[in-house]
Amino acid sequence: MIYPEIPLAQSVIEICKAKGVEHIIISPGSRNAPLTIGFANHPSFKCYSIVDERCAAFFALGIAQQINKPVAVVCTSGSALLNYYPAVAEAFYSQIPLVIISADRPHDKIDIGDGQTIRQENVFTNHILYNANLHEIASIENDLTINEALNTSITNKGPVHINVPFEEPLYSTVSELSVTSKVVPIVEENKTLELNNDFVSKWNLASKKLVLVGELKPNSIETFVAEQLAKDESVVVMTEATSNLHNKTFVSNIDAIITPFTTEDFEHFKPEILVTFGGMVVSKRIKAFLRKYQPIQHWHIDELRAYDTYGCLTNHVKSNPNLFFNQLYLNCNLVSSTYAKEFADIITFREQKHKEYLATVPFSDFSVFELITKKLQGNINLQISNSSAIRYMQLFDLNENIEVFCNRGTSGIDGSTSTAIGAATTSEKLTVLITGDISFFYDSNALWNKYIPNNFKIILINNSGGGIFRILPGHQENNVFNEFFETSHNLKANHLAEMYGFKYCYVNENDDLENLLDKFLNSNECPSLLEINTPEKLNNQVLLNYFKKL
Repeated sequence: MIYPEIPLAQSVIEICKAKGVEHIIISPGSRNAPLTIGFANHPSFKCYSIVDERCAAFFALGIAQQINKPVAVVCTSGSALLNYYPAVAEAFYSQIPLVIISADRPHDKIDIGDGQTIRQENVFTNHILYNANLHEIASIENDLTINEALNTSITNKGPVHINVPFEEPLYSTVSELSVTSKVVPIVEENKTLELNNDFVSKWNLASKKLVLVGELKPNSIETFVAEQLAKDESVVVMTEATSNLHNKTFVSNIDAIITPFTTEDFEHFKPEILVTFGGMVVSKRIKAFLRKYQPIQHWHIDELRAYDTYGCLTNHVKSNPNLFFNQLYLNCNLVSSTYAKEFADIITFREQKHKEYLATVPFSDFSVFELITKKLQGNINLQISNSSAIRYMQLFDLNENIEVFCNRGTSGIDGSTSTAIGAATTSEKLTVLITGDISFFYDSNALWNKYIPNNFKIILINNSGGGIFRILPGHQENNVFNEFFETSHNLKANHLAEMYGFKYCYVNENDDLENLLDKFLNSNECPSLLEINTPEKLNNQVLLNYFKKL
């Protein structure tokens, strides 16, 4: 075995191994050489080399998203570390375990004018679960700090930062370890719930209960729980594509249902009890509804956090939804109500209007998303970029076998492709990324990656700019809007595809998209990219007309 000579590097590597960290994404540098040498030569780790630190961090995020275990990124000193910040923030709000390991100059080299040196300690303070600022000499104190960082990432589901100072020489190696690192086990908590009778009493008295499900990992909710909610006529369950929760009675296209509501409708359907669980919610309209027409009770179920998203949070139930609803339905009474039936009638009406509109809609983002969702079948890992893409996906039904992921923690466009590629490396399923043009070109360095599997596909919907700004209230057709908001462009992805070894297909309104989609999705000889060019100035009107039709 080859180990770095520096004992502190040995300690970091050995404790990572003991904690089950297996995937290490390394960006090149000199100051992090002891860590690179140690991780890359150790059979317990699978190491990846990614030059762009921002892409590296989102790539790691994609792996952690799939395996639900900490993934580490390793970088050199200086500004390299700062490029991790967008992914750190996403991991913080999406509760994904991400371990940042940064090499640093020794403390006496900080702020004296030494090269490639910044103040690295606590640099992520506002969006980190734990800062492990190590001292240069290996010690029990350092070991305990490393353990605390990794244990925190595992138990509290989020990012931690381990800052490791090294003095030169950096490349020396030894054949045996010179340290015996201390490993502190995680204390497992007994996850039980004693449900207060007050919850049961209030549940029994309410005839209008709304369960709003945010972003969830696939298969998070037990079948029994879903079935109990589905057959309770006083309960309406609202889900989104990222909820990964399906039942024919659930409202899965929230915006299509509530956008046409009148003031009287909103008043009538205002819930008495709102129960929320899962991560961030995409729909701005449901947020606006619940903030204006607030329920008497809002219970959020999460073992770690509760955001007062709607300004009316009354209880944070520190449990998981399965425990909560199992106990609730074992003790509550089924309430007679027309709440679920009234929503079901609206859904039937909206579905008919939806079909009527589809029969008339011209080639546009709307028609393209409708066709894509129809063609995606089977066990697929579906990654969706932010902005328009994730919002369009809420309007169409997806096959229940498709698992949906999106970086909704901060809702940024900056790392969607990198995250999708990271996810694809650890998933045996076909992985498809649906992305808009601004998000794709922003993160084009993601393709500079030699680990992309052959069954990875990108569907790029290129409407020549940030089309979402055309449906926002500030839209005005002038040079300022086109240049600074929409960022109108004429870019195509063909040269990027060629440079990075992707099979490339291009479609516009004159081509047979339906036939090409079938061929594209069934071809796995190499990574592939399908670019669909939609009309820049038509999409917003098609979408606005859709909501009018409803």
